[in-house]
Amino acid sequence: MLNKNKVKLGIAPIAWTNDDMPDLGKENTFEQCVSEMALAGFTGSEVGGKYPTDTAVLKKALDIRNIGICNQWFSSFLISKPYEQTEKEFIKAIDFLHTMGAKVIGVSEQSYSIQGKLDQPVWEGKYVMNDEEWKLLTEGLNKLGKIAKDKGMTLTFHHHMGTVVQTEQEIDKFMDMVNPELVYLLFDSGHLSFAGIDPVKVLKKYVNRIKHVHLKDIRSNMVEKSKKEKWSFLKGVREGVFTVPGDGDVDFQPIFDVLENADYEGFVVVEAEQDPAKANPFEYALKARKYIAEKTGL
Repeated sequence: MLNKNKVKLGIAPIAWTNDDMPDLGKENTFEQCVSEMALAGFTGSEVGGKYPTDTAVLKKALDIRNIGICNQWFSSFLISKPYEQTEKEFIKAIDFLHTMGAKVIGVSEQSYSIQGKLDQPVWEGKYVMNDEEWKLLTEGLNKLGKIAKDKGMTLTFHHHMGTVVQTEQEIDKFMDMVNPELVYLLFDSGHLSFAGIDPVKVLKKYVNRIKHVHLKDIRSNMVEKSKKEKWSFLKGVREGVFTVPGDGDVDFQPIFDVLENADYEGFVVVEAEQDPAKANPFEYALKARKYIAEKTGL
């Protein structure tokens, strides 16, 4: 069982409305989203595109539902744009999250990313960094990590399908090159499984350097279909490659066991983007909540 005093349970708004494909869940409002999160028993939320940018307005809406912000996606462009550009945007994001009481920011390097390209098969044409780009990425993240640390926050890096850090070898190289005091890993069970990587192996290796967890399940038959039919990442999302924990083919028990044995402290967040017209977000949030309660005691 996970320690309730140390582990908090959150959910991402991407199940209600998808910022990368706004037609998915366009009818779902911010208020409906956070109300259903609270009703399903979640106390943490990541930031979505429909969330108010005024911190006072956002705080009020969340406080009355007993929800806090736990993380926000941040796109870095450290290998394709001047460092200063990313830093400027990062400081804005950190200031916003700090005001909201969040402790973590989730960074993904989006230079040359194919995750948002509708016509690009996710299994083909992924960009591979050269030595100079590896240096730019990791040294840039170390600098951003220092900015976060000075604010009392933690930079976590999100390995992700279609990006420059996707494979097991890339994750290992990344973790070897960044400063472990400044840059941590955002562990995502779904992206590892989708990439054909054993999530438990990665978790065991880096559990003491993981400060944020995304609980995402996959439907293996849809992953195979995505390979065969050469789907883009977003086509895979639309067709149902991902789902909530307990509804797909990832075995979460060993994941929870590793987290428990390492005395993990932080948020575990249900993040399962799919078409809300096919997978009712509230129903699936309840399904995930029930499954996690049974498996972890949270």
